[in-house]
Amino acid sequence: MWVMDAATEARVPQKLTAKGQATRARILEHAAELIYTKGVHATNNEQLRRAAGVSGSQLNHYFPTKESLVLAVIEWQAERVLTFHRSERFTHFDSLDSLREWAGYYIAYERSYQEGCSLGSLASEIIKTDLDVRTELANAFEQWRDIFRDGLERMQKSGRISNDADPTRLAYLLLSAFQGGMLLAQVARDIAPLKNALQAAIDHVQTFAMPPAAGVHEDVD
Repeated sequence: MWVMDAATEARVPQKLTAKGQATRARILEHAAELIYTKGVHATNNEQLRRAAGVSGSQLNHYFPTKESLVLAVIEWQAERVLTFHRSERFTHFDSLDSLREWAGYYIAYERSYQEGCSLGSLASEIIKTDLDVRTELANAFEQWRDIFRDGLERMQKSGRISNDADPTRLAYLLLSAFQGGMLLAQVARDIAPLKNALQAAIDHVQTFAMPPAAGVHEDVD
């Protein structure tokens, strides 16, 4: 998976014991991997039981339906992505430098174009099914967008970008550049499409940059 250092898990039912939580998390991790590599329809209970090392009764206990499993996988994947992007690593995306660091992280990761975006790949698989999980998927991407939007709003309030900028539109641009660039990089087996898409998106954000006030340090290109 492309988020290497976000060791988070989806929310688990409060009634589960520590052992139960660990078992549920193991099932989710293997389910996410199977869905990522095989697709939703090609992933079945037998494969998941073998991969996670659980019995059929255990699997049914934690996830009685395929829809409940897929919903939990969405939450699990989304939580990993969102936790990573909310970390101090990118200083809450409140500067152009933090956006460049974010882009640089994925551009420098040599397997980005091989692995793609786990959440994006999951979404592309699930939207082709008749499972009623589109709301949860949309919510996950909206939360991801909001991380960028909130950072851009802070940039506006601090005078780093002008009031002419629309934080929501720019946030969608950054997220779309990432998703589209990652897909094209996978197809080309080359990081260049992702690099070009992210740099172009951040360059557009930079067009709204305000000149630094006297004595105030700002991003240096």
